[in-house]
Amino acid sequence: MVAALRVVFAAAWLLSGVVPSAAENYPARPVRVVVGFPAGGPTDAIARIVAQKLTDNLGQQFFVENIGGAGGNTAAGQVARVTPDGYTIMAISTGFVVNPSLYAKVPYDPVKDFAPVTLVAASPNIVVVNPQVPARTLPELVQLIRDNPGKYSFAGPGVGSTPHLGGELFRLAFKLDLVHVPFTGAGPAVQATVGGHTPIAFTALPSSLSAVQSGQLRALGLASAERSASLPDVPTYTEQGVKDQDADTLTGIVAPAGTPKEIVDLLYREIAKIVAQPEVKERLTVLGFKPVANTPEQYGARIALEIDKWGKVVRDAKLRIE
Repeated sequence: MVAALRVVFAAAWLLSGVVPSAAENYPARPVRVVVGFPAGGPTDAIARIVAQKLTDNLGQQFFVENIGGAGGNTAAGQVARVTPDGYTIMAISTGFVVNPSLYAKVPYDPVKDFAPVTLVAASPNIVVVNPQVPARTLPELVQLIRDNPGKYSFAGPGVGSTPHLGGELFRLAFKLDLVHVPFTGAGPAVQATVGGHTPIAFTALPSSLSAVQSGQLRALGLASAERSASLPDVPTYTEQGVKDQDADTLTGIVAPAGTPKEIVDLLYREIAKIVAQPEVKERLTVLGFKPVANTPEQYGARIALEIDKWGKVVRDAKLRIE
C-alpha cells in the first residue's frame, strides 16, 4: 500500500510540472576538465585558470586531467564517448577542428560528438625571424624569399598545428619556395630560430612572446584583425597588405553531445563572468591571449568556419598524417 501511494504521489508530482531542471543541482560532485596535451602548454594553462574559478564560484571541484597523444585526438575520442551529464568537459585548441582533415582517421566528429560551450580566449599567430634576417616587414620577407629560392625555411610547432598551416597559407598565397621544418613543439621551434638554425618561425603569439620582448627574435606581423596588447608595436598582416590570412590559436570549452542545454548554458554564463574579471584578463594577456567568451551558438559557428578554412589549407598543401 505504501509503495502504491509513493507511485501515485510521484506521478502527481511529475504531472504538476514541478520537475527539477538538469542544472538545478549541478554540479553535485567534482567535474573533470580534460586537456588533450601535457601540462604546461597554453591550453592547459587556460583550462586551469577556468577550472579554479569554476571551483570557487560553483562550490564543487573542477579538476584538470591531461590526456596526451595524437595531437589531442586521444583525449577527444575518450570524451566523445563519456556519459553526457556535464561531469566531463574538455578544453580544446584549434587542433580539435584541424585534425579531422589532417589525419587519415580520428576517433571523433568535432560537430556531431560535441556541444560547444564557449570560446574562452584567442591568440593570433605571429611571424618571427632571427635578427640576422634582413627583412623587417612581411612584404620585405616575401621579396627576400623570392630573391633567394631554396634558401629559406620556417620552423613550426609540429605538422598540422595552426602556426604550420598559417605558414603554408602564406607560402601558397605568394607562391614561395619556403620549406617547413617541423619541431616537437613551439619551444624547440622558437629556440631553433633564436639560434639561427631556422631563419623564420610561424608560431602562436604566446610561444614567441618572451623572445620578441627580449630582442632575441624580430616580430614581422600578427595574423589577426587587430594588434595585440602584448606586442602593441607589431603590425597585423592586414596593415601590411596581406589579406585573408588571419590565423588564431583558439582555446575553448566543449562538452559531449547530449549534455543538457541547461548545463551548457550555465557553464557558458559562469565562464563569461570569469573572463570578464580584471585579474583573469591580465593573466590571459600575459599568456598572449585575448578573452572572448562567446555564446554556445557563436562558438559552434566559429568551429564550423575553422573546419572549412583549415580543411582547405590541408588539402591545398597536400598534408596528411596516416
